[in-house]
Amino acid sequence: MGRKEEFSINQLRDYSSLFSRSEAKLWINGDFNSIDKKINRYDCNWINYKNATYADYLKYLYKVLEVHYPNEYIFKNSFLNDWCINELGNKTSKVFNEFRVGNSVADLVMFNGHSKVFEIKSELDSDNRLELQLENYRQAFNQIFVIIPESKIFNYEKYDKSIGIISYNKLRSQKFQLYRNAEVNFNIEAKTIMAILHTEEYKSIVQDYFGELPKMTSFNQFVICKELICKIPTKDLNTLFIKQMKKRVFNPNISKRNYKEFNQINLSLKLNKKQKEKMILNLKSSLNK
Repeated sequence: MGRKEEFSINQLRDYSSLFSRSEAKLWINGDFNSIDKKINRYDCNWINYKNATYADYLKYLYKVLEVHYPNEYIFKNSFLNDWCINELGNKTSKVFNEFRVGNSVADLVMFNGHSKVFEIKSELDSDNRLELQLENYRQAFNQIFVIIPESKIFNYEKYDKSIGIISYNKLRSQKFQLYRNAEVNFNIEAKTIMAILHTEEYKSIVQDYFGELPKMTSFNQFVICKELICKIPTKDLNTLFIKQMKKRVFNPNISKRNYKEFNQINLSLKLNKKQKEKMILNLKSSLNK
């Protein structure tokens, strides 16, 4: 199936709109109207390809975007495939997408031996909010990494040298390379951690550290547990925090080989194996049905 050499910016933006949570939810329900509109608008020739499926078409669009318009979805999905998924080989590791920390939402966070946060800045992003984001992340994570295009390293070297830098170059076989490692910080803030934890998680931390839970009600348990957690030495609290996050029941079905173009969608929608299989089965529907 031939590939066009040139695409208008509006066309690329239109293509990129398909790789979103809202669109993927439609695929799970067998609704391909948005994809059909793109085919009719730009790629009518696809209808004539024998046995072509919606999955084939989306894989084609992914490659087009990867080369011509590496937006946030492409950037994040590539990092998940080429970097994170290797660390996720350890079954005790957990990765979360769009993770709220204070006044910021981190692109990806990972919990294994340490807590790690990854902030992605593509060619299309500015660093206007980065200082605020870093300030929030320092309060909860051991290591902070910014993931940036190789061409923008100079722009980001000015930030705190404790911040790790991972560079991206789509022309390399190994797209992501560690330019500067992140220093390890254990000085996390108990108040920030409390805002992240679920009720049973902060109660479990109190139980683990103090050996018992104090008398409390559903009305005052947050305040009482917060006071106690603020008394836990930060290094111990860090260990207990990571332990709780790794217990969260969340096992997204992501693959290094099969349909890896959709891994970020699987992570974002928290699709389990059965849900992912249903989505892929639907996407295998023929375009010329």
